[in-house]
Amino acid sequence: MLTLGLAQGAVAAAPAAPAARGAARRAAGDDPYTQAFLTQYGKIKAAANGYFSPAGLPYHSVETLMVEAPDHGHETTSEAVSFWMWLEAAYGRVTGDWAPFNQAWAVAEKTIIPQHADQPTSDAYNPAAPATYAPEWPLPDNYPSPLDPSVSVGTDPLATELAASYGTMDVYGMHWLMDLDNTYGYGNKPGTGGESGPGAGPSFINSYQRGSQESVWETIPQPTTDLFAYGGPNGYLDLFVGDQNYAKQWKYTNAPDADARAVQAAYWAYRWASAQGKEGEVAASVAKAARMGDYLRYAMFDKYFKRVGDCTDPDSCPAASGRDSQHYLLSWYYAWGGAAAGSGGGWAWRIGDGASHQGYQNPLSAWALSNVPALTPKSATARTDWAKSLTRQLEFLTWLQSGEGAFAGGCTNSWEGQYGTPPAGTPTFYGMAYDWQPVYHDPPSNNWFGFQAWGMERVAAYYYVTGNATAGAVLDKWVAWASGETTVGADGSYRFPSTLSWTGKPDTWNPASPGKNAGLHVSVVDYSNDVGVGAAYVKTLTYYAAKSGDRAAGSLAKALLDAMALNADAKGIAVPETRADYKRFKDEVYVPSGWSGTMPNGDTVEPGVTFTGIRTWYRDDPDWPKVQAYLDGGAAPTFTYHRFWAQAALALAFAIYAELLVEGGGGGGDTEAPTVPGGLTVTATTSNSVSLSWSAATDDVGVTGYDVYRNGVLAGNATTPAFTDTGLAAATEYSYAVAARDAGGNTSALSAAVSATTKAGSGGSGAVKVQYKNTDSSATDNQIRLGLQLLNTGNAPVDLSTVTVRYWFTSEGGASTFSTNCDYAALGSSNVIHRVAAVAAPKAGAERCLEVGFTAGAGTLAAGASTGELQLRLNKTDWSDFDEADDYSHAANTAYADAPRIAAYLGSALAWGVEP
Repeated sequence: MLTLGLAQGAVAAAPAAPAARGAARRAAGDDPYTQAFLTQYGKIKAAANGYFSPAGLPYHSVETLMVEAPDHGHETTSEAVSFWMWLEAAYGRVTGDWAPFNQAWAVAEKTIIPQHADQPTSDAYNPAAPATYAPEWPLPDNYPSPLDPSVSVGTDPLATELAASYGTMDVYGMHWLMDLDNTYGYGNKPGTGGESGPGAGPSFINSYQRGSQESVWETIPQPTTDLFAYGGPNGYLDLFVGDQNYAKQWKYTNAPDADARAVQAAYWAYRWASAQGKEGEVAASVAKAARMGDYLRYAMFDKYFKRVGDCTDPDSCPAASGRDSQHYLLSWYYAWGGAAAGSGGGWAWRIGDGASHQGYQNPLSAWALSNVPALTPKSATARTDWAKSLTRQLEFLTWLQSGEGAFAGGCTNSWEGQYGTPPAGTPTFYGMAYDWQPVYHDPPSNNWFGFQAWGMERVAAYYYVTGNATAGAVLDKWVAWASGETTVGADGSYRFPSTLSWTGKPDTWNPASPGKNAGLHVSVVDYSNDVGVGAAYVKTLTYYAAKSGDRAAGSLAKALLDAMALNADAKGIAVPETRADYKRFKDEVYVPSGWSGTMPNGDTVEPGVTFTGIRTWYRDDPDWPKVQAYLDGGAAPTFTYHRFWAQAALALAFAIYAELLVEGGGGGGDTEAPTVPGGLTVTATTSNSVSLSWSAATDDVGVTGYDVYRNGVLAGNATTPAFTDTGLAAATEYSYAVAARDAGGNTSALSAAVSATTKAGSGGSGAVKVQYKNTDSSATDNQIRLGLQLLNTGNAPVDLSTVTVRYWFTSEGGASTFSTNCDYAALGSSNVIHRVAAVAAPKAGAERCLEVGFTAGAGTLAAGASTGELQLRLNKTDWSDFDEADDYSHAANTAYADAPRIAAYLGSALAWGVEP
């Protein structure tokens, strides 16, 4: 039974075209999930709710104070635009009105897809010399990176056939980021190729140019067309690239997952319109998607068109010709650029990317581009490229699947972005090195469950359409894992994984005999109720259930949808978020010594400037006082955000569930709740646990589990009528109640409550162990870099403020003072204390130690829990080199493993490890 939350804060759906209004009314009356889609669609399209800019593009979020991948809520991404296209395709299925879908493509062509005026010198591109090599570096302070023309680059095999197919050398793909209110003031207006400065209208912008450790908090946004009007004498170019002579230029970056989603949306539009006999109404837009898919193949190539596989040195790794540079996966980006119009230069460049992430793959789009005639691109080799990509993507996911079912990070053809040599023993995929956190490290790119849900949603859609056995096999395992980590309570509460932690590594890929990945494991660090991720998760479960007949998956999809719907408001469906990361508004942004420039609003860019120092306009945001209070020492602020992509994904989840599991008849039909569990009894207590039992509930289909509530909050789940609640405080009274749950996602009312008081005394103890991995590819450079995580192996919580960890090393002379940094911590870098201390009685390999502790803000570590990853580094203040090979605590493992030579202390007592 659908919960009442669907009706809360309802806004009427946007009016359909006259011919479609009858169909819309019939569809809305068919089932409550279709009605929920139309209600959510109406909220998104209602002008008063503020989802769309005056130019017609969706904002990243309704709210302006927002920092995540975009650094302002009224920017937009190609991701948001692709969700818009899919949303309008679903609207066309429900109502028969395809004008909004076509309008989304028309607006994209005028805005986020650069026009010829925005890439004016693309005709100067030479496929035989696609770009000049510049190495990437791990940290922002390693930049600018000098261009190195001595490193050979390969030949671009796509440009000539693309130009022949479309009559132009322009690239047809979405740029990933736009400033829709021109908040920065660059004025890179679409269709002008100019830099007109502050004023109304959307503007192209870019960010993220300085290595894998550069988080959004360390970026310096810049215009895509840099005419040196702002920044320094060379605009912003010399912050990123070292050159002898800087030229005014334009440059764009494509996010392949977004373009692939746009193709995916076009596939559904074509399929649904064809079923209505209206395929002609969407034909022109579908052809645009096919064209986009043609250019999207640049994401299948190594960055500098070098040979794919065993490419471990920039000089010896050969430049490729033909398809030797093609890895056939969807990489993190492709990019293109050239000389500004009228700058006196005639040149252009294009690059691919050798780094591929599991969460970016889209087998449905690869299948559509190689199997659906209306979506087959014009270029001669496009269909076969996408057919091979489909196979390669499925192999990639099989290679990365852990023992539990989640998917590890990805691979790269260019270790650390400079064709380096990976650590010994690194597994490979067609010669490309395994990377558990490809592309970015702050936070680690594969620790977010959202990439699991996004990626599996596409695999599940492909499985639904084709029944492919390989896709079905990986989904069987993934759905079982994710479902086991998901809870939906009788009170409408729900949670699923948020942050993941990884240990081990996959086996080197052997297509003839894939390995079992027995040593690759995932654990869940914490959980979330994020509605956008939840929507992707629901879509995965829905597609999978509709094809496989797995009733439990369909029931879980329904239960999650119903629970999320309880959070409806006037603008959509959203939950509050506490943003402890907003402490980083005051983070310093690295600017090279001697560099000085000016933002369009007059903010000075110079060494020592902070994130807010180059964005002083944030202090005028109506929500800024909440952040300022936090920066002044108050509590972390809470926001309720309405992200466009998340709101569109929720609407789509309703529509897809309605289509496949209501209209399609697969699952979701059970509406009878189980009986209330009776006889709840306390069977045992200790100082830190309470054991319960109760009488089994009954149900017309079958009881699948029980939800146990402690003091009104979900404490855990059980599959039998018994449960032990652990990690409790001694001599404390608790109240418990239980609800039963069935396969249809229905839950009973709560049982009568019982009280239990834990015994006095310690009764249990917290204990910790340390796991370590080496994140430094060189043992003889000027930094020591390592990853740590602590696990509570005891049966009681541990107050992290009482824990100290010591890592021993030698300094090899040089300065006797040190700088230490925590680049990332799952529990918040600001909650980690770090310093270098001298050892009172130095021993071999141990004259100093890195001491790591925690503030009170880190809280407690529950029994069996992990802190998640801590990324740490240290250097001598004179930046002289270390030799880590003989350090007592140093080890070579690049995946987390127990570290007996790193000590942990509870108070002053040694709790783990062996001191030197």
